[in-house]
Amino acid sequence: MVIAVIADIVGSRTLADRAAAQRDLESALERASLAMPEHARTADPLRAVVGDELQGTFPSLRIALAATTLQRLALPPGVDLRFGLGIGPAEEIPSAAGALAEGPAWWAARAAVERVEELAAREVPQARTWVAAAPEERAATELVRIANAGALARDRLIGRWSDRVRRLVYGRITGATQAELADAEGISQSAVSQTLSAAGATTIIAGFEELVAPG
Repeated sequence: MVIAVIADIVGSRTLADRAAAQRDLESALERASLAMPEHARTADPLRAVVGDELQGTFPSLRIALAATTLQRLALPPGVDLRFGLGIGPAEEIPSAAGALAEGPAWWAARAAVERVEELAAREVPQARTWVAAAPEERAATELVRIANAGALARDRLIGRWSDRVRRLVYGRITGATQAELADAEGISQSAVSQTLSAAGATTIIAGFEELVAPG
């Protein structure tokens, strides 16, 4: 069993410079992948596959949720992603064009990304993440519901943040001090502290640390 992740760019057709946005996005995703704790990294990180879609796999649901948290925080200004996480078996089918990702985990991920798009278009505009399990993964039903409840709360909080707040939270998660962040942003250390506190950033930071804790 793996966690298959399908992501797509929100509003990709409205981006002023689609090529530049793609370059900035891929650079941000690579940076976020390398910033994950070594024990929580995946050999198959999120990568562009076709159009505005990206795919990757993760060894567990908590690592996938941690990685997607860091990825959203690392995104360049004006770019956002929605994520579909699928639980189940997966395989690679040999092809002349390279191995093709296939299997129930990917079908579940596809259903999940379509579901979160529907939610965002209707009653939950800031929803960006959804988890679904393959039909044979019945034991994961409760876990999926818990994960989706947490993901909705996470997305609601991050979705309200400015680009600066996201940068500051990303910096704190990846080990930067408040003084270093203040220098990078050209503001005072007290301003960094106040901004993080007002944004409720410790909730996301603590949640991330819980997700990537060893064991």
